[in-house]
Amino acid sequence: MDIREIQNLIKFVAKSGATEVKLEMDDFKITIKTTLEGAETTYIQQMPMTTAMPMAGQPVATQPMHVPAVAVPSAADENANLLVVKSPIIGTFYRKPSPDKPAFVEVGATVKSGDVVCVIEAMKLFNEIESEVSGKIVKILVDDASPVEFDQPLYLVDPS
Repeated sequence: MDIREIQNLIKFVAKSGATEVKLEMDDFKITIKTTLEGAETTYIQQMPMTTAMPMAGQPVATQPMHVPAVAVPSAADENANLLVVKSPIIGTFYRKPSPDKPAFVEVGATVKSGDVVCVIEAMKLFNEIESEVSGKIVKILVDDASPVEFDQPLYLVDPS
């Protein structure tokens, strides 16, 4: 089941008036709950995979993705000029290309537009996430091997 099918299922459940639908497949479970106001909440639980990262020396299927960077709305003056790099997809965030390699970027590293800053694994594909801004990495907002959501902030970048 791909993301479009899941989105269509959510829309169908919302229109049908059902308050809860559970779907279980071999490799995942989906529970869709709707409230009276029409707001939707979706929980997707994937079954554990045997390997999360490729073994050393194995080729990795990657797809470069451009990540939009937007200004971070913040009340603090020191964070007002920072840009945020967000996740373009749902998946598992990895700071390294493989367990035995160094991280793509560290706090204090300078990145240019087009530099790979992380990998997000989604449906057994490892997607290289490229920065669309140049600057210095100020903060890493996600732990390695953590699940991330669409549009979730990953890095804070100082463009100056």
